[in-house]
Amino acid sequence: MAPTTTMKPIPTDGFPTPTSSAQAETVKVLLEHFVAESSVPNLQKNAHMQFLMRNLSQGFPQRYTSQDASQPWLMYWTLQAFSVLQVGLDPGNKQNAIDTIMASQHPDGGFGGGPKQAAHLLPTYASVCALAIAGRPGAGGGWDQINRDQMYKFFMSLKQPDGSFLVAHHSEVDVRGIYCLLVVATMLDIITPELVEGTAEFIASCQTYEGGFSSASQPYYAPSNSDKPTLLGSPRPALGEAHGGYTFCALASWVLLQPFLPSTSTKINKKALVRWLVQMQGAPVELGGFKGRTNKLVDGCYSWWVGGAFGLLESVGIDPAAVSSSVRSDTQAEDGDWDDVDDSLLNRKALQEYILFAGQHPAGGLRDKPPKPADSYHTLYCLAGLSSAQHRVFPSAARRRDLLDSWTDTVDGGDQEAEAKENALRKRIFVEALSYTQEEGTETVVGGAVNRVNATHPIFNLTITHSDAMMAHFYGQVLPPRTLQRPAQT
Repeated sequence: MAPTTTMKPIPTDGFPTPTSSAQAETVKVLLEHFVAESSVPNLQKNAHMQFLMRNLSQGFPQRYTSQDASQPWLMYWTLQAFSVLQVGLDPGNKQNAIDTIMASQHPDGGFGGGPKQAAHLLPTYASVCALAIAGRPGAGGGWDQINRDQMYKFFMSLKQPDGSFLVAHHSEVDVRGIYCLLVVATMLDIITPELVEGTAEFIASCQTYEGGFSSASQPYYAPSNSDKPTLLGSPRPALGEAHGGYTFCALASWVLLQPFLPSTSTKINKKALVRWLVQMQGAPVELGGFKGRTNKLVDGCYSWWVGGAFGLLESVGIDPAAVSSSVRSDTQAEDGDWDDVDDSLLNRKALQEYILFAGQHPAGGLRDKPPKPADSYHTLYCLAGLSSAQHRVFPSAARRRDLLDSWTDTVDGGDQEAEAKENALRKRIFVEALSYTQEEGTETVVGGAVNRVNATHPIFNLTITHSDAMMAHFYGQVLPPRTLQRPAQT
């Protein structure tokens, strides 16, 4: 079916500004790409694979020099893009990737942005995720060469009195760094109550009046004679506006923190969050792409940072299919244009069309939007957004039961009561993280099977296979076989 081309323009107030001019120019360019196609386009998998392979085997172009402190990110973006595209690496390239990543491990814990660079939470996440894809247990495989004891000490050295973390020594607090820390600590089995004390309260304080999350909040303390200041519960104002990247990281962090939260603990405003997420999807005239902030331009990377966040809602008790249509944005489809193909809160068909029409660069790779060039960052996050729009990956009660039944406690021969408590917490963390399952029969693949990509884990942005393998190794578990889940009959 050819896409709809009769689209209502975005209303203006008649007073042009640089912002409104940029919006008008963006819409014009997007529509040119949309109308230029007579049918739904194909995902140019071979071109994107060649784009990624050139970077991996020949090295990145000179313009990537500015990314010298992001070398593990370049590796992760490339490897995970291959995974989403259903492309496997040969043993030689896997070993090269492992050796490259391990060269950036800091002797005092964590990973830097390159060899001999200071450790930082963001490249630590990218390094561990890249090792989840290319690595393996055993000598030279990367997994058993991660210094988990030093990693934990590094994490604790960044912890702040308000429950937040610096992204690196002498650096700033940022919720993206907290997400990176929690993912790594969860996957490597080094997450503890001590590590995350107060972190959930910090995350909640970053939610803005719009419903999304900002990068940090401002703590206030009461005078105290003790060495440890007394943190005030209020005020803790969010710093900055709601942003797609911060919101995804805050929401995913909130999900990972659930095993540590009692039912009466700090809350987030779920209704406001859903409303904000829905409003970030562009109008049909913007091809249904996502923007990262209110009144900003659509950008392909927010296909994941915002579009992918919808996959986390069930984990915090929100059933997208049951939410009233009244929370939908006024910018969503009207008068039959781009009617939702399912009961979800986002328009999955529209998001896929944005990526397929506007996100693909003719020479390979994916991009923010035309006429911008392709790059590794947008290649992954456009593909990850495409994956989240195609597949329903949800926390399955059946998978949770299977994991609980197969769990084996770790016995160290110490305090039995303490061991039992620790194992109960580890089990819950493990089970909740790996209960995500792809639902069979609910795929929404625009353009047919040729455009299908692999499903990705809603929290980690790794394939479920890679997530399962790494966590099973570090938790010392044997996983039960996976089966696709069929949707419940109504």
